[in-house]
Amino acid sequence: MNRRRIVQASCLVLACAVAWLPAAAEQPAYPSRPIRFIVPYPPGGPLDVMARTLAEKVRPTLGQAMIVENKPGAGGNIGADMVAKSAPDGYTLVMGAVATHAINPALFPNIPYDPVKDFAPIVLVASVPNVLVMNPATAAKLHVESVQDLVAYAKRNPGKLNMGSGGNGSAGHLAGELLKARAGVFAVHIPYPGATPAQLALMSGQTDFMFDNLAAASPLIASGKLKALAVTTATRSRLLPAVPTMAEAGVREFDLGTWFGIFAPARTPQDVIQKLHREFARALTSPEVRQRLASMGSDAAPGTPESLAALVQADLRKYAEIVKASGAKLN
Repeated sequence: MNRRRIVQASCLVLACAVAWLPAAAEQPAYPSRPIRFIVPYPPGGPLDVMARTLAEKVRPTLGQAMIVENKPGAGGNIGADMVAKSAPDGYTLVMGAVATHAINPALFPNIPYDPVKDFAPIVLVASVPNVLVMNPATAAKLHVESVQDLVAYAKRNPGKLNMGSGGNGSAGHLAGELLKARAGVFAVHIPYPGATPAQLALMSGQTDFMFDNLAAASPLIASGKLKALAVTTATRSRLLPAVPTMAEAGVREFDLGTWFGIFAPARTPQDVIQKLHREFARALTSPEVRQRLASMGSDAAPGTPESLAALVQADLRKYAEIVKASGAKLN
């Protein structure tokens, strides 16, 4: 009887193993179909351009197309939320940014996703300074050659300066609020529907100064259409080595930058995350991509998923304080 039971049990185990083998064989290696790469902003911006560059770079080694889709709206929240709620299988990614993962959670009281719990970081793509710029004609009229001159003018003429930005709660707006708080000055904030209209308003003399993204501002600085006073990060940019940092210019505890990185939905398998990290990190070290990043003023090197997670956590705390001090809120 015991022998019969042993034989029956052995047959059952063998049958289960045979039944499992075809199912296991049917599991295709990742990726087995095209990957959606969501950019939560309109086409043409730095995030969109870099997403398309990287998508082409990783296609040959991944063996599948990476299809870039622009899903703008609500300051990037719509596209980010779409990915947060996607299946955690590695087939939907997002080019997240400091706005979607660090600023918006403090700005929007009912943000539909959690920037930490709902995402799995893959790789940091770029970290770019903002730069304090003025129209050269305005700077000459106000006798401003440096940040110290701008602060001194603001103190002598309270309420006369205004600053443009790409919108309430944008990185440029919050950098301006931090300048006002750190330097003890006041300037009227004029929000525009995007960084480009704000830049045009500055160049036409409608506003006095703004904090612009270095990638967008550097060609205009080089051509003399904008005057750079300082960069917002703790170290100088290799793109503008002669331009001081805000701290060097006398504004203490000023270290803000714009970054963007790639995220998958939370609970995406670790082997998928690691494969995507390897492919994107390899692409980011290619000469073509490095040259493009350098033209944006980025000195970033691809770190680990863990280092990107730490950056998100640190900037969430930083921007929560700045947003609270500024009083900015969006619905």
